[in-house]
Amino acid sequence: MVTLDGPRIAPKSGTAKQLVVFLHGRGANGDDLIELGYQWQGLLPDAAFAAPNAPNSCEGAPMGKEWFPLTLRDPTEFWRGVQSAAPALGAYLDAELARYGLDDTKLALVGFSQGTMMALHMGLRRPVAPAGILGFSGLLVLDSDKGPDSLKAEAKGKPPILLTHGDRDEVLPIDMFFFSKEALAAAEIPCQWHISMGVGHGIDGGALQHGGLFLTQSFGLPYPQ
Repeated sequence: MVTLDGPRIAPKSGTAKQLVVFLHGRGANGDDLIELGYQWQGLLPDAAFAAPNAPNSCEGAPMGKEWFPLTLRDPTEFWRGVQSAAPALGAYLDAELARYGLDDTKLALVGFSQGTMMALHMGLRRPVAPAGILGFSGLLVLDSDKGPDSLKAEAKGKPPILLTHGDRDEVLPIDMFFFSKEALAAAEIPCQWHISMGVGHGIDGGALQHGGLFLTQSFGLPYPQ
């Protein structure tokens, strides 16, 4: 099994009381999202931030990584992909929590695109539910040929979830956002959501603000004044 690693940001306060793990999209790497940690440090001064590089090299992106390969020709490849990447990511999360002496109740997963697929897959199946799952421009992956009932049976808990999506997303169309939201609801897992109008496959200021406030809420911190 591949051992994951990537950039980190130490907590602004000097003492880690929470851990936020960023899971990047296909063709990027840990450096792509770790900078968001600096933007959220004012809201989360006690949070450590980490952004592992995905385990596989991405064809066509010399410095990029992917959690699993995608051809978009096989409808089962999403499910096989999240399953294949899960063990290495689970080991990474365990190691990072141990690094700071924290448990899953102090963990938040933040994903973008393919990273959101991993965040939802892992976060809903951890033995102890994380404090929150924040997914930008992604998709909830269900077991091949099965519906939300399969997720309902596999989910270990119902952590707070926020999904955001651009209504002009050209990579993962907004239909995937509606599918994910409705599938979670069918599995009796509620989620908050935010649609960024006029935004493509990316994270705008509104989504970033909503995300930071969601993490503050998920960790039980005072609402910023």
